[in-house]
Amino acid sequence: MKSLFLLLLSSLKLGKLATTAGTMLLSLVAYAGIWGWRYAAGFIGLLFLHEMGHYIAARQRGLSVGAPTFIPFVGAWINLESQLLDVETEAYVGMGGPVLGSIGALCVYLWARHVDSQLLLAISYSGFFLNLLNLLPVSPLDGGRITAVLSPRVWLIGVPIMLALMLYWPSPMLALVAMLALPQLAKAWQYDANAPENIAYYGAPTTVKLEYGAGYLGLSGLLAVMTFEVHDMLSAVRM
Repeated sequence: MKSLFLLLLSSLKLGKLATTAGTMLLSLVAYAGIWGWRYAAGFIGLLFLHEMGHYIAARQRGLSVGAPTFIPFVGAWINLESQLLDVETEAYVGMGGPVLGSIGALCVYLWARHVDSQLLLAISYSGFFLNLLNLLPVSPLDGGRITAVLSPRVWLIGVPIMLALMLYWPSPMLALVAMLALPQLAKAWQYDANAPENIAYYGAPTTVKLEYGAGYLGLSGLLAVMTFEVHDMLSAVRM
């Protein structure tokens, strides 16, 4: 493990791609020790697709963005090096990850059904669940960034959902998200739609709000159905 940390540190001097490769390798070793390397590789692959969705969306909007960085048992992220100018751009970049990640999970699911592989089915489940979790309407999750196009006050709806999840499925990742969400929830509570700075940033046309709202609900619904369906399929196998 010490040699892996040295590899990770040295990769920081080799550029963004080496950093991504080094942190992916570290995550692979960490996850493989619990779930086995095949499942770990599939999970990391879907996580990478999710982050690349954000990367591609950011580049499409002309934003400067860093390559994905991974932290075991926390997840991954990309570092936006450009300032977001409006909420629609933020929602577009936020939507990119769940869209590409969901496509990847769906492809693995279809592959699993075609070859009758429980391993691939389990990997697809992790992808569906991961992207559904990220669509919770709480900032800084993707769902918070997408629903901000409607109003930051939508984040307050995510509070009881987040609390219920933390009670049902305690995890360091959810605890970290909850801590990061606290300042954003305070911002949502104090949000003044008539403030000039909020009008400038959050003043999206109604058609844009409808488009993102429909896309968010549609993708969330699809992921919820697939998550529960695949969960039931895996439970039936274990019985």
